[in-house]
Amino acid sequence: MSKPFTTSIDSQGIAELVFNKPPVNAFSSQGWADIAAEIEALGHNDKVRVIIIAAEGRGFCAGVDIKELASDGSLITKVNKGNYDTFKAIHRNPKPVIVAVHGFVLGGGIGISGAADIIVASECATFAVPEVDRGAMGGGAHLQRMFPVQKVRYMYFTGDAITAQEAYRLGAVERVVPKEQLREVAREIAAKIAAKSPLMIALAKEALTGIEDGNLEDKYRWEQGFTLQAYSDKDSQEARDAFVEKREARF
Repeated sequence: MSKPFTTSIDSQGIAELVFNKPPVNAFSSQGWADIAAEIEALGHNDKVRVIIIAAEGRGFCAGVDIKELASDGSLITKVNKGNYDTFKAIHRNPKPVIVAVHGFVLGGGIGISGAADIIVASECATFAVPEVDRGAMGGGAHLQRMFPVQKVRYMYFTGDAITAQEAYRLGAVERVVPKEQLREVAREIAAKIAAKSPLMIALAKEALTGIEDGNLEDKYRWEQGFTLQAYSDKDSQEARDAFVEKREARF
């Protein structure tokens, strides 16, 4: 089975991992494991100075493959591990990670963005956590790294999306640019960082991560326990079935 991304490294030490799993970049349990392993490997590659995560297709990332989980709920443990490992590989990566997002940024896409160091967004980008409507939990810790507490709770409880412009106003997004300029702008920022001392940048990232409030990975682990609890209830299965069958859920 092919991996849901491509990877390249240029002469400046800028690595680009580009999602290419049509139609919506929703990844299976194995897909998430592959993404985590690749990001981890890039972080330990001496040729790499900065990592960019971007995507082809209609949107950046729609999260997990709900159809896979609807057909076999036991895979939630493997999916949870893949998500945890991916977000940790970004947040704890010794190299700076820039995400360049367009279209929808959902679920696991929020985890990737919230774990990253810098976010660049296209004008068409929207951010949302539809977890409650999919019978799951998770993503709140990473969303709270991007937005204020009450905004996080509004987004989580309602499932409503916010625009790239609103995300910029709230301080999560570094720049909002036309979609055709997205990757170019991300590379410009990456090149500025790549030109600096790798040692100094590595020390800076470790220092900045260390002074953050709380432990992001522990917080996400806490959330994942509630996903497992949710999956033991019939409401979670109904939410997933309704999504797959394209109908309103009945609780």
